[in-house]
Amino acid sequence: MESFWEYLQNLTDAQSIISRGGFYLLLIVVFAETGLFFGFFLPGDYLLFMAGLLCAAGKVDVSITTLVLSLIGAGVLGNFTGYWFGYRTGPVLFNKNDSLFFKRRYVVLASEFYNKHGGMALILGRFFPIVRTFAPIFAGVVKVDVKRFSVYNLIGSVAWVCVFTLGGFFLGRRFPQLKDYLQYIVLGLIVITTIPLVIAYVKKKLREKNEKID
Repeated sequence: MESFWEYLQNLTDAQSIISRGGFYLLLIVVFAETGLFFGFFLPGDYLLFMAGLLCAAGKVDVSITTLVLSLIGAGVLGNFTGYWFGYRTGPVLFNKNDSLFFKRRYVVLASEFYNKHGGMALILGRFFPIVRTFAPIFAGVVKVDVKRFSVYNLIGSVAWVCVFTLGGFFLGRRFPQLKDYLQYIVLGLIVITTIPLVIAYVKKKLREKNEKID
């Protein structure tokens, strides 16, 4: 249990991430998680939240406006990169062997999410780990119209960044003591964003089981 809390403390050390790599490291993390297939493990949601929280505490050397606009830009560029990668690789991506930085089942998960929600998957998917990394890649694989993709991309990035970053900022302004409970905040965000994926996985297994019975 002690090692688990130590792990959470490392995840919540957003101040260290920003101070070590600067404001630009934060942008790189957001870009990688939203556009590079090996970025699915990066801590997007709670890093955005904590960036807003630390900005409210005056521990980030940019204004909240600059922070939000820059993060939106990083998210948009990340998705365009993912779209381009999927467009170039096409269906071959589904046959790629698993490796340390690539799991084919994640592409399948993103494709099922996209098939269920259509273009809205590019907006809703921003709020779910793994899906936000692979949804734009799959959109490129199926060659979604680039203009349509651009609209969903922008809306999704604005919604995702504003919800978490501005949420952290305004809560940090209202309750400055929150910065002392980052472990609990991160744990809560992990649970909230993981529950839908667990539900989807269970439904998939039940559906496969029923199909075998039939």
